[in-house]
Amino acid sequence: MSQIPKTGGCQCGRVRYRAKVDPADAYLCHCRMCQRATGGVSIAFVNAQRVDVTWESGPDWYASSPIARRPFCSACGTPLGFQFADDGAKMDLTVGSFDDPSDFHPKHHFGVESMHEAWLDTSHLPRYRADEYDVLSQKWEESGASPPEN
Repeated sequence: MSQIPKTGGCQCGRVRYRAKVDPADAYLCHCRMCQRATGGVSIAFVNAQRVDVTWESGPDWYASSPIARRPFCSACGTPLGFQFADDGAKMDLTVGSFDDPSDFHPKHHFGVESMHEAWLDTSHLPRYRADEYDVLSQKWEESGASPPEN
């Protein structure tokens, strides 16, 4: 596949970006640093050339280790990516921070020494729609707001 233009940002909208990315360059990282940075068992990234990423409203940066830093929004906490501290030519953007992440498909796993296999194939688990959960729907209605779109 080839590069396509995409937009994204944080949950509250304070941080926004435009990027040219190849959706085939997406992957799942399971390393302990990413697990701790996100609070999840893995994180979905897409690799990008730094010159192809434009921050329309810039992120905050956290030095997560002596070798890496991570863009995020200090207002809402959204993790937005990963970059080596030496400002190399490439960086990663979190797939979930794109406005439309449906183009991305993982090509590999990284940091497999920390992979939690039980969380990979969950096809046998029951599935529930958020918009059919009465408690959640009622809370959104009471708030006067709408839930995020797909």
